[in-house]
Amino acid sequence: MIKFHIPEEKKVRVILDSDVKNEVDDQFAIVHAVLSESMELKGIIPAHFGEEKSVHSQQDSYEEAMLILKKMNKENKVRVESGAKCALRDENTPVESDGARLIIEEAMKEDERPLYIAFLGPLTDMASALLMEPEIAKKNITVIWIGGRDYPCGGWEYNLKNDVCAANVVFRSQAALWQVPRNVYRMMPVSFAELWDRVHPYGEIGQYLAENVVSFNNEWKSRPAEYRILGDSPSIGIILFPDCGEWEWRPAPEFDEQMRYVCTGKGRPVRVYKNIDSRFILEDFYAKLKFFAAGSGHDRAEC
Repeated sequence: MIKFHIPEEKKVRVILDSDVKNEVDDQFAIVHAVLSESMELKGIIPAHFGEEKSVHSQQDSYEEAMLILKKMNKENKVRVESGAKCALRDENTPVESDGARLIIEEAMKEDERPLYIAFLGPLTDMASALLMEPEIAKKNITVIWIGGRDYPCGGWEYNLKNDVCAANVVFRSQAALWQVPRNVYRMMPVSFAELWDRVHPYGEIGQYLAENVVSFNNEWKSRPAEYRILGDSPSIGIILFPDCGEWEWRPAPEFDEQMRYVCTGKGRPVRVYKNIDSRFILEDFYAKLKFFAAGSGHDRAEC
């Protein structure tokens, strides 16, 4: 069990918006957030991931989020609100959802502690919340997005592809924004051997996380044989430690139809990460998972 204590006033509020059933890396970020004492997890918003893989992708994400919480015995302790079922049809019309309403509700609260809203997939729910209640852009919130191609050119990137309109709404807004583009979130590789040593032995959730990665990779010949990139975990790392990587201020760009950056120089500054400290993020995750499993009666000695 973790022995240290975090004072309530030092905890930050966090909402995770995740297309968790899309691949197998969101799961690690969700577990990491649940186990982090300095984060008051206000809710998880299961997100859509288009229709290429599933015509009900948002529901798939919802079921996966609930499965993760169940394996941690946390299904009744973490709020889960469904996000939009599809992308925005244009840059003026929100897709209303309980998830977007959760963002608005938490952003509008009289709470001096910052609110971090981390998006591990498309920005649909953040864009919808901003369109539904523009005042939230003035509140003490920081939007974190795992998405967008490498600077300066941009181009096709999966999370961006699933809602380009939403990305434009968020990037044009005045809400504080931290971006972790593709070249940076790909700095999080883990090997199968590492997962079997540092994750698999630790409880039902550890076993699920490790086996899920291997099973997912083995489904297709084109996927890596012995590693996986945990591309969503930087979102947790930079909430825990904002300087968990080098970053720079850039004028917020917009996105054209080819998903390229259009840099007018007129956008407000956004924080763009140039690299990430994978050691800090992974070691923190492994330690917290080990402590959690020990406290749940599933430590290494019993596996």
